[in-house]
Amino acid sequence: MKTPLHFSNLNRITKLSVLVSSVGLAACVNLAPHYTPPEKPIAQQFEPASVQNIATPLNISTLKADVFFSDPRIKPLIDLALQNNRDLRIAALNIEVAQAQLGLRQADLMPNVNLGLTGSRLTNAAGNISSTYTTGLTVAAYEVDLFQRLRNLSEASRAQYLASEEARKTVQISLLASVASTYLAWQSDVALLDLTQKTLVTRESTLKLLQLRFDKGASSLLDLRSAQSLLESARIVNAQLRRQKQQDENALTLLVGQTIPSALLNENSLQTGNFEPLKFAELPVGLPSEVLSARPDIAQAELLLQASNANIGAARAAFFPKIALTGSAGLASTDLRNLFSNGLSAWSFVPQILQPIFDAGRNESNLQIAQANRSIAQAQYEKTVQSAFKEVSDALSARATLKEQWTAQMAQTQAEKERAQLSRLRYTQGVSSYLDALDAERALFASQQALIQIQTQYVQNMVFLYRGLGGG
Repeated sequence: MKTPLHFSNLNRITKLSVLVSSVGLAACVNLAPHYTPPEKPIAQQFEPASVQNIATPLNISTLKADVFFSDPRIKPLIDLALQNNRDLRIAALNIEVAQAQLGLRQADLMPNVNLGLTGSRLTNAAGNISSTYTTGLTVAAYEVDLFQRLRNLSEASRAQYLASEEARKTVQISLLASVASTYLAWQSDVALLDLTQKTLVTRESTLKLLQLRFDKGASSLLDLRSAQSLLESARIVNAQLRRQKQQDENALTLLVGQTIPSALLNENSLQTGNFEPLKFAELPVGLPSEVLSARPDIAQAELLLQASNANIGAARAAFFPKIALTGSAGLASTDLRNLFSNGLSAWSFVPQILQPIFDAGRNESNLQIAQANRSIAQAQYEKTVQSAFKEVSDALSARATLKEQWTAQMAQTQAEKERAQLSRLRYTQGVSSYLDALDAERALFASQQALIQIQTQYVQNMVFLYRGLGGG
């Protein structure tokens, strides 16, 4: 029951409210478990046995986006993607949602003050009617956060807000890596297509020559059909590459978020003899695994773990008494017309304490859910760390072998080129059959394709390392 009390100085009400709130807050008990950063279940260093002779050591600061993606062929595409990519835009908007949710949780810590006007009319046993009108400031059911239930919920919301920022960073790093990797794939398509078209021209000329020789009886039908088969196989590859090139352009357009200016996809600079993929810095052997701390997805996983830890505190607080304060301060009168002119100062203060006794196991279930969610969050954190370690280890392991493969592929291509020249010369001089020249041409074309592909894979591997190390 409300018990109205009267006094003339409203400042006393304000001071009393502040004093009560201060005493309550000073007595707060945090029931959340003490948070200890979890151990990373990985080795101390990236030292795969297959990594040997990797070149120039790298300062990790060179992984900053504006340094790592400094190649003028990719930088404009990166800038467009940062401006227009929809996934990145959604991630940024998710931050705004998380920030607003944090604001709601923080608002719960403060009393909700309203300006109210109420009136009541009562009839007694004698049939007399009495009226009462009040106006002033009211505070309804303000919870004194004695066991930090609200503060833990606010802390959980704050951690989720920070996690959304780390999620945006993850999306951005993944976006930059995807743009670079897709552009490298497009580069490879263009170079392979140019190689195939030049091969087509050569094989068409060869087929025409063999047709003339066959018409004059100087060549066999077997040679003619072999040359025709070789030409058609090149046409098949040409069609496949044109399709793949268009699909990679479409993927790049989606990542960039708009139609790509033709000047940024210059095919003329990617002729077979001038093919040069994007250039990035090398990485050193034996990187400490602590560099993974820079990965935003790991930071996000740990923040979500902190949020689940705070939620346990909120769930535990539900077992303890809940103190709610309702009060008002203003003017009261039995005559509405005289409320503001002759009304009397009045205030009310209604504390309420609720102690859970029987809730059918609701609080216990909520606590079990919070504890299980914390265990899930820790497992997810550990999995994120282990996955990150694997990504970087795989990329480092591939580094040396890809370089070795590239060197061997260059040597093979040069050898196949010379073999093709010698086989054609021996055929024209009648020393060997056309099948030898045919086999040499086929092997040369396959070796040239493999060389372009391994060059692309080598550079894409550096992009994977950029993403694996969390960018800059």
